[in-house]
Order: sequence, then structure tokens, then C-alpha cells
Amino acid sequence: MRLGSGAFAACCVVIEVLGVAVFLRGFFPVSVRSASRVRPLPPAPEPAAGPSSNWTQLPPPLFKKVVIMLVDGLRSDFVFGSKGVQFMPYTTYLMEKGFAHSFIAEAKPPTVTLPRIKALMTGSIPGFIDAVMNFNSPVLLEDNLIGQAKAAGKRIIFYGDDTWIKLFPKHFIEYDGTTSFFVSDFREVDDNVTRHLENVLKREDWDMLILHYLGLDHIGHITGPHSPMIGPKLKEMDYILKKIHISLLSKERKASLPHLLVLCGDHGMSETGGHGASSVEEVSTPLILISSAFQRKSGSFQPPEHVQQTDLAATLAVSLGLPIPKNSVGSLLFPVVAGAPMREQLRFLHLNLVQLSRLLQENAPMYEKDPGFQQFKVTEKLHGNWIKLYLERNNSEILLNLGRKVLKQYLNALKTLSMSLSKQVAQYDMYSMMVGTIIVLEVLILLLLSTPKALCQKAEFEIPLSSSLFSLLFYLMVLVLSAVHVIVCTSAESSCYFCNVSWLMAVGVMMLISALLCVILSLLTNTFESIRLPTKNPAASSSSWSGLDLLILFGTLGHVLSLGASSFIEEEHQTWYFLTNTLCLALGHEICRNHFLGKDCDHNLALEGDFQKDTKKVLQCTNDFVDVSEYSKMHKMSSLELSEGYEKWLGLASPWLVLICCRLLRSLNQTGVQWAHRADFGHWLTSSDHKTELSVLTFLSLIMIFILVQRRCSLVSKVAMALGLLGVYCYRAAFGNVFLPWQRDNKDISKGIIEARFVYVFVLGILFTGTKDLLKSQVISADVNVRSRVC
Repeated sequence: MRLGSGAFAACCVVIEVLGVAVFLRGFFPVSVRSASRVRPLPPAPEPAAGPSSNWTQLPPPLFKKVVIMLVDGLRSDFVFGSKGVQFMPYTTYLMEKGFAHSFIAEAKPPTVTLPRIKALMTGSIPGFIDAVMNFNSPVLLEDNLIGQAKAAGKRIIFYGDDTWIKLFPKHFIEYDGTTSFFVSDFREVDDNVTRHLENVLKREDWDMLILHYLGLDHIGHITGPHSPMIGPKLKEMDYILKKIHISLLSKERKASLPHLLVLCGDHGMSETGGHGASSVEEVSTPLILISSAFQRKSGSFQPPEHVQQTDLAATLAVSLGLPIPKNSVGSLLFPVVAGAPMREQLRFLHLNLVQLSRLLQENAPMYEKDPGFQQFKVTEKLHGNWIKLYLERNNSEILLNLGRKVLKQYLNALKTLSMSLSKQVAQYDMYSMMVGTIIVLEVLILLLLSTPKALCQKAEFEIPLSSSLFSLLFYLMVLVLSAVHVIVCTSAESSCYFCNVSWLMAVGVMMLISALLCVILSLLTNTFESIRLPTKNPAASSSSWSGLDLLILFGTLGHVLSLGASSFIEEEHQTWYFLTNTLCLALGHEICRNHFLGKDCDHNLALEGDFQKDTKKVLQCTNDFVDVSEYSKMHKMSSLELSEGYEKWLGLASPWLVLICCRLLRSLNQTGVQWAHRADFGHWLTSSDHKTELSVLTFLSLIMIFILVQRRCSLVSKVAMALGLLGVYCYRAAFGNVFLPWQRDNKDISKGIIEARFVYVFVLGILFTGTKDLLKSQVISADVNVRSRVC
């Protein structure tokens, strides 16, 4: 079957898109969702409770007001480590005296703001696709705590990151959003939140207050987690928490219920100051619940317990007397309700278990075999027996021991069910991923085999499709793949996407894989046969692949294969360092060999050329004729030889210059995960002890930029560019990164806003003058063309 280059490329693109789509369908697992459209679901009745019992309804709230203080980028060691003791003394005091329950909440990747807010408010685990949506936050339609609170008549106030306002529009009675993308702002972004506290804490017209502080995350992005600016920011957060807590305590004297203050972080911070991945520093966040209702703990301070970030949604729902979000996979933080009577404790745990078991039934076909579900059903019967004894006013030790047994089994079942649902969300569809990978690899191999033909003038491809489809290997492959499909789909515990498609579509994909494999084998056989046959044309035999070609080919394939491991992806720059250095060395060797061996080979030809020149000169002398034009030609030839010699020496030196530049760039900034903590030239320059060196280097770099760019610019553009580059230097000086000659201290430092606007004005001036010069040149060239036509 003969195909043109366009048709062949179109077929490859279509098949490649199909393979990538199947792979992505397995790589992005579908979140666990409830199929019920009733919002909210009716509460489950207490076991063995009569229809007239009050325990068939939702339990009353445990707290009157709830304040959620979310500090963006707050990782666990900032609170529970040495920095917490030094910079957050009031928070440490509350934990040591037993006025707070402290936890380390694990955030699932991706550790960016939008998925973490969804996890905190819905109890579900967002996927990697939510990291893309982080830049365009849509309205959250999933069942969530904010929606439940609004439906129950709770009055909610919010100040902070405007992502909340986009997720929950028309949910807040009062709000003031701040943008999170101006990462150079360390103070105003938090002051815009704190300035509302004095007024709000005096009022009584709210039930829920949410504060989202961004300054700590901005400091981490710019200067890292070990910056000297981290300590003052933690002190500021500790002071704000103290202010809120004292105000809540003063309000409790008039309230019938205690208040709750929650301090948490949406994600942590890596050693380089960023977030988004799954390192321990990025996924470990503090979760501290503070209230006067909590009993004092005797003895020394206990280390915080590790929980999941999704547990907060169920805990807050129970604390506010709201239904647990139906898609929540989190479990109730039991220490929060440990002070309640035994019947209420069992009621809270039963509601959480019923919600998780419903979610498991709707998403797992074999839910009855789940150990957590089985344990819940057994314990639910024991809970019913305990209720009967309790209603009979039986206060014996049997009732107490049975209650403790039911409580312990409920907690175990709750943990098992929550883990089962969380694993189902995070579990990849490996079968679909393998099918997509095989299709993509087959198309890639087919393209590599067709590359030599694609470089010809008449790019036509002979695809042995008919012979492959009628071969015995094709039918054997279809049968083998069908058998594998049946085995995988019948033995898989979790449902795979590829197992749920129709048999006609599945067999079609298997036939496509088999046909591509047969075509590849046929092309490989033809290629090997053509290589074994002796070639009559010596030029064709000499057109074999060089060492550089093989190095580029195997280097590309090796780099592609390295992307299959997460550790290689995190340290991908190390692969590029190795490949670049190897390629430069091979290129230098190839250039040296061609240059010096080429001179020896052309020596005889040069002698012959000199002999012919001497003969011509003798003939010219005998004829007593001197040609001036010949002399000029010889002068041009000599200058051409000089330029060729310069280019040869430049070619010889280029690989070694590239190697030197690569070494300098490698020492400039340490990236990745494994060696990010090592000192480098960039950290040396940005340290406060070497500000003078950085200032001189920055100034010289800006001058070089001006010299290289200003050659073809007009006078106005040159002035605008000079002032704009001066504004860039002043902008960096505004943050204290470089020195200004007239600025000896940091008293009169602006925040860079004036300098940034100064630069923007001159950038607009450069664009305006550049556009004007371009239009002017086009008009002149058009006028010249018109005049030439007239003439």
C-alpha cells in the first residue's frame, strides 16, 4: 500500500492521538463520586432507634462559631519544629497546656492551592487535572461544607485569596479577595486580610469566618523556607491567632456553646520554596483545632498524630451540625468529640461510616468484600445491641465494656474504609495506560523506520498493510491479546476503563495493535535484507550513519525512556548535562579529525594547484603582459582563505566553549530534589555578604544588553531603553537585592511598585517607537517599489 507523506503523517497523528487519549484516561483516575443527586442526603437513623426517636435526625452542633485561619505554604515543621517554638510561642503554649488538638495533615499531590481548598471543603481527593484548573478556578458544584453551611442558614465571612470567591460565589455575606500571583508582595497581601479583623471580631452577625493568608507562601517562592524573612512572618501569624483566640474566649461568656479556631495550611513548602510535588515537606501541613471545650491533657506534650487533610471536612460538618459532604473520603477526628457522652460519640462515628459505606457501594462493584465494609456491618449490629441495653437503663459494667468495644471497632472500620476509598481515587488504571503506551511506541517505531524515505525528494511510503493483515502472525496476535483482555477484565479487583468499553471497540484496538506490530516487523525484515545484499554503487554503501548520528539517536531514545521514572523526571537536568557534554566532546572530536585529516588529504591537490599557478605566471611573464584584474582576484582569494581559516578555528573552539559555558551554568543554580540544598554560585551572589558583587554584575549585564540591542534603534528608542534598564536596576534595588549609590540604608525603600510602573512606561515607549519605525520603513520600501515600476 503506497501512501504519500501527507496521508502517512495524518494516519500517524490520528493513531497517536488515540494512544495518548487511552493513556491519559488511565493516568487521570476518575474521582470517587456519589451517584445520588439528592443534596443533602437524609441522615442515617441510629441502629435500633424507633421512628419517633430524636436520634434519627442530625445531632446538634458542638460549636457556635468557627474561625478557619488558613496560612498558605505553612508546613508542619514551621509549627511543630524549632521554628514553631521560637517564632510561634502562643500556639506552642496552647498545645502544651491542652487547649488544642494538634495533627499533621497529609495533603495528596498535586500540592497547589485550588485542589487543596477542594479537599479541605469537600473531603474528596482532587486529581492532577485540578492543578491545570488552578489558573482558572471554576465554580465548585460538588457537595461541600460551604454549601451545606449556607443551606443551613450559616452566615459566612471570607477575607484572603480570591480563589475562594471564584469557587464559592454568592456564598459569603461579606468578602474581600486578594490576588495570589503578585509573589513579590509579602506584606500588603496579608495586611488586606488583617485590617478587617478588628471590626469583624466585635460583631455577632456571623457564624463562620475564613481567613486565607498568602504572605508566607510568597516568601517561600522568592527566598526559600530558610530565609530570615520566615521568622517574622510566623511571628505575625502567631500574633493574629492570639488576637482571634482571645476575642473568641471573651465571646464565650455570653454564648451557650464554645467556639472553635482552626489553624491549618493548604500545602507545605519544598526546600527550594516551591510546591506542587509529593515530597515530605510539601505534603506535611499542620492542623490545629483550638477550643475551650477540649479537656486538658495530663503529662508531657504528645507529638502530633498523622491524619489526612480530607478529614477536616467531616470533622467540621459534625462540629457544626451539618451533613457530611457525600463525596468525602475523610474520617472524623475523634479527639474533637471525645468529650461528648458515649451515645453521641457512637452516633457521630455511625453517621461518618454510613456516608463512607454509601460512597463505596456506588463506586466499587465488589464492595461487599471490602474488609472495612464487613467490619462496619458487624459493628453496626453490636451498636444496635448497645442501644437496646442503653434504652433499658442498664448502667452495668457490661454496657460500658460493650460501648468501648463498639467504639474501638467503629474507629478501625472508619480508618479501613477511608483508606480503601482513598486508594481507589489514587489508583491508576494500569491496563489502559499500558494499551495507550503500546500504541504510542508502535507509531514512534514506525516513524523512525520511515525517516530515511521521508528525507527523499519524492516522499512516498510503501506500507506492507495487505500482507500483514492476511498473515498468520496477525491472527495469532489478535487471539493472544483477546485472551489477555479476558484474563485482565475478569480478574481485576477494580474496574478498568478499557474493560468497560464494548467488545467491538476493544477488538478493534487489539486489531490495530496487531496490524501495527506486523507492519513494523515487515519493515524491519525488508531493511535487514537490503543491508545484507551487496550494493553495486559504492556511494550508496558509504552513506551509513556516522557516530554523531548514532549518538543523537540513542541519546534521544535514552532520554525518552528516562522519563518513565519519577526520580529521573525530578533530576532531568542531570540527564541533559550528561547528554550535552557527551555531544560536545563527540562533536569536538569529529571536527578535529575532519580538520587535520582533511589537510593531509588535500596536500597533494594543493601542490598540484601551486604548480599550475606557477606555470600560468611563467606564461604571463614570457608574454610581457601584466593583468591588474588578476592581481585583484588573487587578493580576494587570500582574504577568502583568511576568513575560511578563522571559521575553521572558530569551529574547533566552539565545542570547548560550549563545555565551559555548560559548566558555569551548572554551578550557577542547583535544581532538582537530591542536590538542591548544596551551595552554588547563585546562592553565593544573592547572600547579603556579596551584594556588592551582585550589584556590579547586574550593572555590567544591563550595560551589555544596551550595547548589543541599541545598534539599530532610533535615538528615542535608545533613550527609552536606557531609562527602562535603569528602572530594572532600581526595581531590584527596591527589594534590597542590589545597591544604589545614593541609598546607604533600607529606610526609604519602596516596595518596587513605582519602579515597576517606571519600567512599564518605557517598555510601552519602546514598543511605540519600534512600531512607528517599522511602519515608516514599510512605507518607504513601498514608495521605492512604486517609483521603480513607474521608471
